[in-house]
Amino acid sequence: MTIIISAQAHQELFEEVNETPQNNDPDDELDVTCKFPQTLGEGYHRRVELRQGLLLEIESCQRPDNLIIQGIDHPHPLEFWFMLSGQWRESSHWAINETEAGQYGFWSSGMAVGGENEFAQGRQLFVNVHLEPELLQSFIGNSSGELPLALQHLVREPDQPLQFRSHLMTPMMQYNVQRILHCPYQGIIKRTYLEGKVLELLALLLEQEAEIQMGSQTQKPLKPGTLGRILYARDLLLQRLDNPPSTAELARLVKLNEYALKRGFVQVFGKPLFAYLHDYRLEQARQLLETGEMKVSEVAQKIGFASRNHFAAAFRKKFGINPKEYLMQRKHFF
Repeated sequence: MTIIISAQAHQELFEEVNETPQNNDPDDELDVTCKFPQTLGEGYHRRVELRQGLLLEIESCQRPDNLIIQGIDHPHPLEFWFMLSGQWRESSHWAINETEAGQYGFWSSGMAVGGENEFAQGRQLFVNVHLEPELLQSFIGNSSGELPLALQHLVREPDQPLQFRSHLMTPMMQYNVQRILHCPYQGIIKRTYLEGKVLELLALLLEQEAEIQMGSQTQKPLKPGTLGRILYARDLLLQRLDNPPSTAELARLVKLNEYALKRGFVQVFGKPLFAYLHDYRLEQARQLLETGEMKVSEVAQKIGFASRNHFAAAFRKKFGINPKEYLMQRKHFF
């Protein structure tokens, strides 16, 4: 079943359920949590205003149905979010954008063109940040507020359609997101800690964005046939998580030489073949642990780790927490 609702009706549903929103921190009136309306799911939406122009949101819920929110044109700040569980898709006459678990989405400022935002049925968890353009300019602009050339596309005129990019989260992004979700502090220390982690995430995103922009200026685009083979190589790699093919075998299967395969894979996915596979395995492991239906050892075996200890070390390095601890936290999360 799919629920279709306007953005205004969606907001009104939350307001009806949350006449007195819950304050998470007695020393911070700007840290507020709202419950989900029953018709939309079970969970919460948390808003922490870190400073003027910088808003942190955390949303966690279990959706019984697909949800489509019909939006309207409106001015939009910079925004970035990290999707830990679930799927999102936005469609309008201007573009189709989407993110899924393990990816981030990065919006420039500009005009958000009215369209449909679709959230998939099932468990959803994301961390979202809104950043006013003026604040970004004060952080990294020159004395006149002008951004570096590679990042100027992020601040657009209010009447220009915003730009969007999605990409895989890096291990450092994953680490900082987990630190935000499991912040151990309250009061002013909490606000300082959360703002620091948000700005670290911003720095990682800007670094990657600058690299992508500079790379697009120096790299020749792949031919359609080569791109298709690279995508096919990725599919073959992920079909054999427990026993992946070697680079030589993969190159033979997709009819590319090894150099072209390795160079093209980095160009398309931003990382080498087996670094991509390693991150994908761990992301699959995280999603399996979230279901609470498998033991840590079973998850390790399913994604291709022969040793539970090696799996635990890799998981801890990527997410900043042991898989067993993560499993126990998720069991108590909902």
